[in-house]
Order: sequence, then C-alpha cells, then structure tokens
Amino acid sequence: MKGGNKWIVSALIAILVLAIAGCGSDNANNASSGSNTGNANTAENTGSGGNAAEEVIKFASDASYAPMEYMDKDTIKGFDIDFIAAVMEEAGMKYEVVNTGWDTMLTSVEQGTEYQAGLSAVSITDKRKLTYDFSVPYFESTNMILVKEGSDIKSALDLKDKTVAVQTATTADELMTKIMGVGNTKLKRYDSNTVAMMDLDSGGADAVVADIAIVKEYIKNNPKMKLVGIKDTPNFGSEYYGILYPKGSELKAKLDPAIQKVIENGKYEEIYKKWFGEAPDLTNLKNAQ
Repeated sequence: MKGGNKWIVSALIAILVLAIAGCGSDNANNASSGSNTGNANTAENTGSGGNAAEEVIKFASDASYAPMEYMDKDTIKGFDIDFIAAVMEEAGMKYEVVNTGWDTMLTSVEQGTEYQAGLSAVSITDKRKLTYDFSVPYFESTNMILVKEGSDIKSALDLKDKTVAVQTATTADELMTKIMGVGNTKLKRYDSNTVAMMDLDSGGADAVVADIAIVKEYIKNNPKMKLVGIKDTPNFGSEYYGILYPKGSELKAKLDPAIQKVIENGKYEEIYKKWFGEAPDLTNLKNAQ
C-alpha cells in the first residue's frame, strides 16, 4: 500500500512538472505577441545600481494607424514606435508598447493601473483634457477626406448629405458630427479606420475622414483602388498628437524634457524622414509646445 502511494505521488509530481513547463511556454509566446519592449535602457546604464525590479512603463496602443503604428507579424512598427524609443532612451527608462485596440487604450489609460500611458496618434483636444493629461505636442496633423477618383466631393462641406465613414471617438468623428448633425444615420462609425476604408472600397460609404498620415499611407499602399485624398484646411485645421496619461501622472514631468530634446537634437527629423520621406516643418509644432 505504501509502495502504491509512492508511485502515485511520483506520477502526480511528473504531471505537475510537465504542466508548469507547458504554461511557461505559452506565457513566453503570448508575452511577445503584439508588443514591443525597450531593452536598451537597462538598470546598468540608467544609473539605478543594477536594480532588477526597475519599473517598466507600459504604453497601450491601437496598432492600426500605419504609418504611425501598425502590426508587422507580432511586432509593432511605425513612426510613434521609433519616436518613443528615442524618447525613452533620452529619459533613461525601460518601457513596453502593447497593442490593445483604441477603446481599451482609452479606458485602461484613464484607470492608470495596467497601462501608464497611451501612444496611438492621439490628438490633444479640450474634451480629452477633461479626462486625461497629455505630453507636450510631438506631431502636427490634420484630418483628410478619402474618396474614389471621379467623386464630386471637393471639401468637407460637400460631405453633409453624403455617407461618411469614420473611426468612432476620434477627432474625425467629432468634426463630421458637427458638419452632418448629431444622430445623422449617414455618418457611419467603425472600431478602426481600416474597416471604414473597406466600407469605402465596397461602396458602402462615399468618403472616409481620417488623419492625413493614415489616408496618405492607404492611398500609397493601394494604387489599384484609384483613391484621392482631399485636404481642407479651412474646415480641418491643424491638430497635435500627444502621449496620453492618466490624470495627475508623474510621467509628464519626466518625459516632456526628453520629447523636447529629441525634437531639438535632430533625432526627430531623422525618424520623420524615415517614415514620410521628407523633412518636417517644425515651426508650428515648436510654437505649440
């Protein structure tokens, strides 16, 4: 009887070891999916005395805004990703960027528990300032209209009686709500710009309104679709992206100087040229800071 118990215990231990090993493998794979980790800034070179428990700042992102941030297999790439790498190196801090989706990013950053910041081409608006803190502006943008060749749409005001697709809870959504009216059923809201653009392609919408960088990238990557981007400065003015923080976050004071240093030391221009093929005009951006 004792011998039987000993055999059973040994078998259970063997099963437990296999189960733990299996869980470890799954966790390792999941941790690398849809996230970028900044490993260059280790405890050794940040002067923390080799503290292994040094805090890792977690940024939530909606990686569906090429060329700002997008998924390349299991890795997030884009302008924002290279930009934050330069900023965190300048600040001497470890970090991780995780693809969470837009709504999850907004909710989780507001709570400030799992994620300490949001990085996803987030325009700084007075309405958002009621809920979040923002870094100094780091990117100048504007909204743009995307239509098919031959469209009679020439400006934002031409969209009033058209069917327009936008991503929900974006500045494009706010702008088109003002132009088309609250409750207008022709204003179609989607969880992502990608789905909105697919609706245009399928004929479900006459136009899409989204950030200029996203629209230009989509046109460039889909030449066979014969698309046109329309810029309307009088109705769609300049917007500025900022890093999103929970209210009262201490990160703003830590990262703002690093952001400004990256813009001033030429690193920003280098990253901008990589993703947009031209040097940025920093006049308005610097004035906005």
